[in-house]
Amino acid sequence: MKLKELMQAIPVYTGEASAAIEVNQIAQDSRKVQPGTLFICIDGEIVDGHQFADRAVQLGAVAIIAEKQLDVSVPVLYVRDSKRAMAMLADYFYGSPTQALKLVGITGTNGKTTVSHLVEQIVRENGEQTGLIGTMYRKIGDEILETKNTTPDSLTLQETFRDMLLSGVSTAVMEVSSHALVQGRVYGSDYDVAVFMNLSQDHLDYHHTMEEYAYAKSLLFAQLGNSYNLSNPKIAVLNADDKESVRMQTATAAHIITFGIKETADFSASNIQITSHGSTFDLKTPVGDFSLKIKMIGNFSVYNVLAAIATSFALRIPVINAIATVESIPGVKGRFELVNAGQDFPVIVDYSHTPDSLLNVLQTIDEFAEKRVFVVVGCGGDRDKGKRPQMAKIAVDYATNPIFTSDNPRSEDPHAIIEDMIQGVPGSDSYVVHENRRDAIRYAVNMAEAGDVILIAGKGHEDYQVIGDEVIDFDDRVEARIAIEKKLGLA
Repeated sequence: MKLKELMQAIPVYTGEASAAIEVNQIAQDSRKVQPGTLFICIDGEIVDGHQFADRAVQLGAVAIIAEKQLDVSVPVLYVRDSKRAMAMLADYFYGSPTQALKLVGITGTNGKTTVSHLVEQIVRENGEQTGLIGTMYRKIGDEILETKNTTPDSLTLQETFRDMLLSGVSTAVMEVSSHALVQGRVYGSDYDVAVFMNLSQDHLDYHHTMEEYAYAKSLLFAQLGNSYNLSNPKIAVLNADDKESVRMQTATAAHIITFGIKETADFSASNIQITSHGSTFDLKTPVGDFSLKIKMIGNFSVYNVLAAIATSFALRIPVINAIATVESIPGVKGRFELVNAGQDFPVIVDYSHTPDSLLNVLQTIDEFAEKRVFVVVGCGGDRDKGKRPQMAKIAVDYATNPIFTSDNPRSEDPHAIIEDMIQGVPGSDSYVVHENRRDAIRYAVNMAEAGDVILIAGKGHEDYQVIGDEVIDFDDRVEARIAIEKKLGLA
């Protein structure tokens, strides 16, 4: 594409966009620059891309987008906001792919990963080719691509959507983080359905207050647009039981579909029964009532299933089809995942890394635990410190045997993080501390007996531990299995 044509996507800029310059790709990372690249300088939280402009030119950049004055040998086009410009350029360069895709965005503190996987599977089993973007990976059809963030930057995002279209994808489902919404990573993404799960404390190191955090989530619903189209309606799917749904509803002009357990909702569950093997409930929908038996455990799993079925309904998939799919799915990796190596007590690995998610999981375990409940729990370094005492208190209040440990301490002292946790349980003597996470898991496994339950919380699907600048291989599921096998004399 000619540079002059590409710059039509930007209404205001300074500098000359030559019609003679051919742009073959766009990059914001100088390491990805090849001959024919338009390089965009992003002044980020850690690195300022303007510092790499010379390097980009050396590698073959034919033009540069910048906010700050540069002295380089190729044309520089100056914009007020490089991130916003990048979203506009990416959308145009890749052919506005989301205008041709059905796009579902799911936001909220907890449940995004599970619901995105449920919806993707429902759509797939309805005969469509699907794409998925989220915490665990990007997925195009059956192809798995790694990802660094829950929601990629706008350039990666639009390129991924373009690749989805080329692969025959008709519906894409994605997790949308609050960081991404504030930072404009999803600018240019034309959502058809936006889903709000819930809001509880998380990321206050970034958003500072719950008010700012809630506002960030509401941006997704504001981006559903302001027009109505009978053949392609925009729909917001909201959790009727979360008070912040009122904010999401106010933020959007779209049609509203609700789900819930406590409040009146379009999709609601009643007569919920939880066991250690699954959950049953009665489902009320706009097209009739049904009885469900799912393999996932807990009220939070019921919420996830309600959200998935409501979202599928918004996508015009028959409710009976969605039910058949959710009843067949055992769950999502790292979300209330059972580790079974022949032991006579359940070991559960879960991504619960917020106070609310930890509470939900422990309350679920309490419904079927016969004896003691062990919980291995830590808090991440360089993240919201306010969660630490809350997480500890929930562990002490809802587990008989809390074990405080490390969970991605990053640049912080693991001992100091645990001390922050302990501030939430003054006077308690029910917890023990094993700073080394492997030791904490082995302690829990060695102490557990028949009838006990072990929850290893916080990392879920993650297969690494971040300590200082090192990323070390570490998988709770693998560590639990090794500990169990050693206890049983199998290793």
